[in-house]
Amino acid sequence: MLSRDKYTQAAREGVGKGWSGFLWMMKILIPISFFTLVLDYTGIISKLDFILAPIMGVLSLPPVAALPLIIGLLTGIYGAVAAMLVLPMAPEHMTLVAIFLLVSHNLIQESTIQGQAGLNPVKATLLRLTTSVITVALCAMVLNPPDAVPAGAGLAAASKGAFLPLVNAWALATAGLAAKILAIIMTIMVALQVMKAGGAIPVILRPLGPFMTVMGVDRKMGLLWLTATLFGLSYGAAVIVEETKENTFTDHELTQLHVSIGINHAMIEDPALFLPLGIGAFWLWVPRLIAAITAVQLLNLWHRLRPSHDREAKAA
Repeated sequence: MLSRDKYTQAAREGVGKGWSGFLWMMKILIPISFFTLVLDYTGIISKLDFILAPIMGVLSLPPVAALPLIIGLLTGIYGAVAAMLVLPMAPEHMTLVAIFLLVSHNLIQESTIQGQAGLNPVKATLLRLTTSVITVALCAMVLNPPDAVPAGAGLAAASKGAFLPLVNAWALATAGLAAKILAIIMTIMVALQVMKAGGAIPVILRPLGPFMTVMGVDRKMGLLWLTATLFGLSYGAAVIVEETKENTFTDHELTQLHVSIGINHAMIEDPALFLPLGIGAFWLWVPRLIAAITAVQLLNLWHRLRPSHDREAKAA
């Protein structure tokens, strides 16, 4: 059992990592948020409505939602949150954007990581994008988002054409968001460092067996699954890649893992980043968990049926 000093040291390390991560996040959030504000204020985004409207319509989203989606798909959730802060979107729209991006974000980097660890990067990308579209379409039936953006929504709409008051409103809103993010990331990093120091990760793994069965992933993949689920594909990349090199896993076992963690990873940090925007916790955690379970179970069903199908084809 670790001494109190060890836990204190772990907590301090968590604070240090949390502060470092916060500063890194602000370097992304502040410039992207301001750039998005300017784009919205100048009307550049609205001029692209004729291109974006049909695409966004499939997702029950307004054209302006394309910007945070593109930012999130190419970079990550931090930049998307920065863009969402200033754009005119109803709460239902913001919820749908969050659901989409929780599954599909930072695709270039994360799909490359999955490619190094056993799943074709193109397949990884297509899987996540397809899952995002289907999940958002189903959630939109329940949320029933408005067809138009509510009057007065977004910082630019509220400014009534005055740029300086708009910048002041943006600064206040950004500062409030930054404070919330700081509190969230500090809590997460301290908790994770203490868990590591106390050896809680292996303890957590033991009762995971039945849950892994529900998820449709082989139990021997528990550590890799937990790593990606808690820390994300990027943060857990080293563990995932090294473990797949050192252990002999079947192609199907690796595919199970990658389908599950590709859809549902970083379950603590990523959804928490959307909480300051006022999005309900249910929508941030439950839909993609259900999507991951459904996708892997369908994969397992196809895997079980394929041998009999192959035999029938050979017999014919």
